[in-house]
Order: sequence, then C-alpha cells, then structure tokens
Amino acid sequence: MAAQGRGSANVAVLLGVLLLCTLVAEAAVFNVGDRGGWSFNTNSWPTGKRFKAGDVLVFKYDRADARAHDVVAVGAAGYKACAKPANGAKVYKSGADRVTLARGTNYFICSIPGHCQSGMKIAVTAA
Repeated sequence: MAAQGRGSANVAVLLGVLLLCTLVAEAAVFNVGDRGGWSFNTNSWPTGKRFKAGDVLVFKYDRADARAHDVVAVGAAGYKACAKPANGAKVYKSGADRVTLARGTNYFICSIPGHCQSGMKIAVTAA
C-alpha cells in the first residue's frame, strides 16, 4: 500500500515538472525595435504584438559611447514624466539588456537627457 502512495507522488512530481517545462518553453524573446534596436521613436514598437508574463525583451544598442543609451524600468508616472525614480532604480547599460516581463504593464525609458522625450520609451502590457 505504501508503494502505491509513493508512485502517485512520483507521478504528481513528474506532471509538475512537465508543466513547468512547458511554461518556460512558451516564453518568447522580443528584440525591442526589431532590427533598429532600442533607439528613438520606438514608443510605438509594442503596437500589434502580444506579450505574456515571462516573455523576455532584449534591448540592443551601441555601447561604444558611454552616453549612448540605457534602459530603466519605471512606473506609470516615471514613464509619463520621462523620469528615473530617485530610489535607486535598476539601470541596464550592457547594450544587450534582457528583461523578463511581469504580468501587467511594464514601462521602460532611456534616462539619458532628452532621449525619452524623443520617443525612447515603451509601455508593454503582458497578459
């Protein structure tokens, strides 16, 4: 009788692992701005695309110039005002930044002065 209970537990664990693998395999990777990369006037890039929580955005940009670009995750107010939070927000600077989307609306801006105001910001809603 105990062996039968253990077998059921093993099946449950196996099903859980398979479900987790399926969820991970379903995550999509999106290059922000497509071939143009993370640049000016990318704010309309998400239009017509479907995103899910767990999908990954890749922000590609030239890092040859230290003042070129960056990526900052902000809230709705920071997106609207083109302002980086004062409380030590995560600033990505690699030139090939990978960010996993959370459920809901995810906001990103470039914090280099004038860049966000020139359309270097996106709002992505993940289901």
